[in-house]
Amino acid sequence: MATVKFDNATRIYPGNDTPSVDKLNIDVEDGEFLVLVGPSGCGKSTSLRMLAGLEEVNGGKIWIGDRDVTDLSPKDRDVAMVFQNYALYPHMTVADNMGFALKIAGVDKGEIRKRVEEAAAILDLTTYLERKPKALSGGQRQRVAMGRAIVRSPQVFLMDEPLSNLDAKLRVQTRTQIASLQRRLGVTTVYVTHDQIEAMTMGDRIALLKDGILQQCASPREMYDKPNNVFVAGFIGSPAMNLVSVPVTEDGVQFGSHRLPVDRSLLGAAGSHVIVGMRPEDVEVTTDRDGLELVVDVVEELGADAYVYATPANPDVKLEGGGDDALAKPFIARVDGRNVPDKGSKIYVYPNPNHMHVFNKETGQRMG
Repeated sequence: MATVKFDNATRIYPGNDTPSVDKLNIDVEDGEFLVLVGPSGCGKSTSLRMLAGLEEVNGGKIWIGDRDVTDLSPKDRDVAMVFQNYALYPHMTVADNMGFALKIAGVDKGEIRKRVEEAAAILDLTTYLERKPKALSGGQRQRVAMGRAIVRSPQVFLMDEPLSNLDAKLRVQTRTQIASLQRRLGVTTVYVTHDQIEAMTMGDRIALLKDGILQQCASPREMYDKPNNVFVAGFIGSPAMNLVSVPVTEDGVQFGSHRLPVDRSLLGAAGSHVIVGMRPEDVEVTTDRDGLELVVDVVEELGADAYVYATPANPDVKLEGGGDDALAKPFIARVDGRNVPDKGSKIYVYPNPNHMHVFNKETGQRMG
């Protein structure tokens, strides 16, 4: 077990002027489960491969424990990687697949068998040791890939989207098993995913990247409750945070017909508009013309709760984070499942003032 440190780590691919990973700084504690998350092309897999030694580091350093591993080959870094496609040898049994790296390293056959059986017991694979990979389900194959990493007793586990080939139900089940297993083994783990729900449910901390730049590194709760910027706010959370551009007033901001008090010291350099964010569960829904006027498009009934998807009645009101067509992104509010508005009806909303977020419209950065 060991700590991991990205120290201004940078990767620039040949022919590119823009770094795929730009001056990444993250300290991973001994035994911590860190999740690298972000949209496709953000640099998360490149960061993991830099740590593994599979990508060259063009600037900065990478440390594992007290060793500078920046220029070491993958085999000398004492890490074990679990890939998206399992990477199992089809002609070998489960036991041979799990013990292959040890065999190459010249470990005694008896020791290999012992370690394989111990890992198989942890992963509930004992009865499958003599089978070939083609006789296993996707979830079982992924556990074999995990077992192959475990038997090596590495200082660091590296996992590159290991659940993306599984169906939705199995993915939920397997992510729980991986998180539980990591806590039992206590091995420092760096895990890559594009799925923010995976990140929120598995990681001790989350590092969110965009365009090769670290946006925020924090616990799931901190990232949910106090996002650094508009990108983090819109990416973390399912459904996503609502982000609305609203005018600044003398004593706060104007949210439709509702006046929201905001400390003037926060708004000093904000300009004429700010972005106000609120989670769907922090939206106050009324029908008494107080707030931002919306037209209900869809009601998603979930039993005790329901999600209302709506669009602003005033076309001048812009919802942020909606791509080229800002109004393509609906406003989402969670309501009582036994008291839902009708489709096509009008509702009025405003954020719970104790749980709203204010961002600078020009920079996207959190204010206060």
